[in-house]
Amino acid sequence: MQLISIFVNVVAPVFAVVLIGYLAGPWLGLEVRTLSRVSYYIFMPAFVFHVISQAEVQAAVVGQMTIYITTVYVALALLGFAVAKGLKRPPEVVGMYVLIATFSNSGNFGLSMVKFRFGEQALAPATVYFIILTVIGFAFGVAAASWARGGALGAITSVFKTPGLLAFVPAAVFSATGFEVPLFFSRVTGLLADAMIPVMLVTLGVQLADVGKIRVNLDVVMASAVRLLGGPILAAILVVPFGLGGLGRSTGILQASMPAAVLTVIIALEYDLVPGLVTTTVLFSTLISLITLTVVLTFL
Repeated sequence: MQLISIFVNVVAPVFAVVLIGYLAGPWLGLEVRTLSRVSYYIFMPAFVFHVISQAEVQAAVVGQMTIYITTVYVALALLGFAVAKGLKRPPEVVGMYVLIATFSNSGNFGLSMVKFRFGEQALAPATVYFIILTVIGFAFGVAAASWARGGALGAITSVFKTPGLLAFVPAAVFSATGFEVPLFFSRVTGLLADAMIPVMLVTLGVQLADVGKIRVNLDVVMASAVRLLGGPILAAILVVPFGLGGLGRSTGILQASMPAAVLTVIIALEYDLVPGLVTTTVLFSTLISLITLTVVLTFL
């Protein structure tokens, strides 16, 4: 009964909004670039600032969460690498496995499901994880793509210039000092923050509509399995020695359970890292996560 309730009330609404974007994108001629840029440069930093500036998260706990989730994703990168090597795949496919394993959709998918399952109070730790995972995703993703193609690693540093991460710094100051954000600024960021999750979900649907037909093979299935099964299992195992409990534990495991992020396609295209295979895996893992996320949520 709980499984059905979680599916209907937590997972299905998220997929319904993505479906709206999937159907409305071609019909209305929506442009992914415009939607994604508005979300990236306006809604995301406003959301990060609004949530973190009002949160009561201790610096020591943030440090603990950072080390924990980084450890989980290092283990995931090694797992993806080991699976691909075990299948005797060429370097570019090995890089794809690591990219999919370490770049999860912790933004639009993760934050929305955290909110539906645990309430508004869970958005603060979930947002901290989201920021950390964005850095990890770009770092590991670009590193894997560069290793596979012999490129430079300089692009990794660009992640530290992302608007969401830059907004985190002043927000953390307000949170740590207890200073109150001016009412005018708080209302502006609050209005923009409320738009981030629905716009990002619609954008995801529009992006997936551009994928077209999917051709599932062994690599698509195995890379998705590393992301959707390896993520929650490793997160659940490794949370024990770190002593995290409550929302720090639950949101960490849930964020690690998300499907592959659409941003992996951008990295794959940029580095010519089997982009067709990456795109198919993103769509496949997103569809299959309808089942896996429902199961994970029943245990949290």
